[in-house]
Amino acid sequence: MIYMTMASLYIADALGTPMSVGEQIPLLLFLLLASKGAAGVSGAGLATLAGGLQSHKPALVDGVGLIVGIDRFMSEARALTNFAGNAVATVLIGTWTKEIDNGRVRQVLAGDLPFDETTLLDEQRSAATGLPEPREGDEKELAKA
Repeated sequence: MIYMTMASLYIADALGTPMSVGEQIPLLLFLLLASKGAAGVSGAGLATLAGGLQSHKPALVDGVGLIVGIDRFMSEARALTNFAGNAVATVLIGTWTKEIDNGRVRQVLAGDLPFDETTLLDEQRSAATGLPEPREGDEKELAKA
């Protein structure tokens, strides 16, 4: 959202039509909502920016071409920032809810415990079907549904 707002201001300045604060705030609020999925998809920010400019100040859409050259790099930086933010948020929430295993976190970060994707599987998986084996009481739960 911040990048797209700054890019909008840059484009407006570069085209000689600076935006007033009264024009900036609605654009900022629009981009706040519209940019939610753009950080995780490379290249989506450019389309979101063009859509935001089209809806708020259509004369600036032609200026999107001014930032196409750097958008590829900025898109990668936005995706990396989004990933880092999600990782930090996961650790914080895990800490606040006391669901995080601090000893295991230290082991993983120190490199003592390498990543093993088989640890992500449920222990009760059936090797033949790849599906979890039924547990006691599952029939009752299915009957309730």
